[in-house]
Amino acid sequence: MTTVVFSHGQESGPWGTKIRAMADLVTSMGCAAESIDYQGIADPTARVEKLRAEAAAIDDTLILVGSSMGGHVATAAAASLNAAGLFVLAPAYYMPGFEELTPAAPNMPVCIVHGWRDDIVPVENSIRFAQACRASLFLIDGDHRLTDNIDEIRSYLRLFIEKIDK
Repeated sequence: MTTVVFSHGQESGPWGTKIRAMADLVTSMGCAAESIDYQGIADPTARVEKLRAEAAAIDDTLILVGSSMGGHVATAAAASLNAAGLFVLAPAYYMPGFEELTPAAPNMPVCIVHGWRDDIVPVENSIRFAQACRASLFLIDGDHRLTDNIDEIRSYLRLFIEKIDK
């Protein structure tokens, strides 16, 4: 079986609109869905440690999914958790003043979805990261929250999980 672990962004919670929609999809595909609660934890490094601690006990094929800061967190933890894949939405890579915190690309399948109209994390940051690790990259007509793009995101996530589960 496959377990998908979700990491939410700075301003959201563990079961927000996007995560609920993606969790419904993955459970319909026969996967387990977990979502880490980072509310009250502003430090990205502390979030990474929480993800590592909570996901370390999962004895299953592991796919990490993260949005914004959650994308950064999932990326930073992916290799140490021996994840099978990484799926991120508008990940907070190369943010001004924090560029050195951008994690190295893990050696696994990576898929990035980013909105062209993102006014929080520049789309160029995802292009740069995707180019460095040859990730799949989907640039869509959306903003940072990507809430209007949930159906599109679910389609990309389904394809990603199907590739991992082959």
